[in-house]
Amino acid sequence: MSLVYIAAGINHFLNPGFYLKIMPAYLPYHTMLVSLSGTCEIILGAMLLFNATRKVAAWLIVCMLVIFFTVHTDMVIKSYPERGKLFWISVLRLPLQFVLIRWAYKVRHVRDIFKKKQSRSR
Repeated sequence: MSLVYIAAGINHFLNPGFYLKIMPAYLPYHTMLVSLSGTCEIILGAMLLFNATRKVAAWLIVCMLVIFFTVHTDMVIKSYPERGKLFWISVLRLPLQFVLIRWAYKVRHVRDIFKKKQSRSR
């Protein structure tokens, strides 16, 4: 999961145009928000690597994904009139948000899961 978020964050800087196109009109400072969200993804992805910060990072990723849900909902609404490829990708992206939220929620206790498995084998 860590590498997914780090790679996604880096992509915000490599392909900012993609993210700028999907920014909702009601949000200000699109360029800054694209950079900020990319930076957050990189930092949170890195935080997942360490036991000491994993739980906080997972919860912050859940919060970030809930916020991103508004962007994806806006994409569905904007692309609905054409009902083209972007619309269907956007529609499929909405349930994926819930999968990613669940994944982040489960990752918050990865260290605890490993400890339980070790104690059972003794």
